[in-house]
Amino acid sequence: MDRSESTALSPEAALDRIAHILERHGEPSYRSRAFRTAAARVRELGIAELGGHVAAGTLRGIPGIGPVTAQVIAEAYCGEIPAYLSKLETADDRRIDADAQALRVHLRGDCHTHSDWSDGGSPIEEMALTARALGHDYIVLTDHSPRLTVAHGLTAERLIQQLEVVRALNGQLAPFRILTGIEVDILEDGALDQDPALLAQLDIVVASVHSKLRMPSTSMTPRMIAAIHDPNMDILGHCTGRIVVGRGRPESEFDADRVFAACRERGVAVEVNSRPERLDPPRRLLRQAIGAGCRLAIDTDAHAPGQLEWQINGCERAVECGADPAMVVNTLSADALLAWAASG
Repeated sequence: MDRSESTALSPEAALDRIAHILERHGEPSYRSRAFRTAAARVRELGIAELGGHVAAGTLRGIPGIGPVTAQVIAEAYCGEIPAYLSKLETADDRRIDADAQALRVHLRGDCHTHSDWSDGGSPIEEMALTARALGHDYIVLTDHSPRLTVAHGLTAERLIQQLEVVRALNGQLAPFRILTGIEVDILEDGALDQDPALLAQLDIVVASVHSKLRMPSTSMTPRMIAAIHDPNMDILGHCTGRIVVGRGRPESEFDADRVFAACRERGVAVEVNSRPERLDPPRRLLRQAIGAGCRLAIDTDAHAPGQLEWQINGCERAVECGADPAMVVNTLSADALLAWAASG
């Protein structure tokens, strides 16, 4: 088929779509990265040069294009739906609870996302464009703070640079908004791992424990409560730190009554983390947080564009545990979310 007659996805769109699905399925990042790299090569080539390679069968000689991606490119160029993409599209037959889907429709944004400025795999703009395509009005960009060096956490200087980048992108993407934020480490004494004056400039601050996760409850509880009482904190991220896949990681121990009471009193939302390997908090603690009157934030903690679809995981758990949309802060508009954070 002549390329001009094709109604299928373009080669680069097919490659990006495959990467997105792989990310949504939680596949290892090197797999999705291969397709995104190939998509970038296709964009660099342009349609005329690409057609020459397809006709000559020389796609595999292009750096960044392997046998699978070459096949996808050739099929898409010829107007076909690539077989690999078709297989992925039909593999996901998950049935989603209607109430969970209704809650997902209420969500206006995602308050916990990462980019390639820390340990995410994609640029800020790509994360934002994907969120917009999923129907969001905003995302909060929450790359890591400096102490988490393994995640390339942001120093104060790099965070200031990022704020300038976000400001420029918001000018291009309006009315969609990238809200400024950070996932800041809760240090052992309960302090937040970033300059307080800089934290005060951010729209939303997610604070999480990433170190010394096995400290006794008698130490972890005051550590978490001290952070919750920091005036810059808005959301308590993945509160138990557990991992539920592979070798796993046990829950941190803390006095949930005291921690959730502090969240309620201070107006700090408890995150419902939607990552499949976290699903944090566990159902019993999520029910306890809801019973205590805490606000919730249903977030993906996405490190790649396809992971932005994981929000439905949190919606299912929230509905199962008795959450009402009115208690979920990211059902608010961007302006209302900022007003809520400021009121805290």
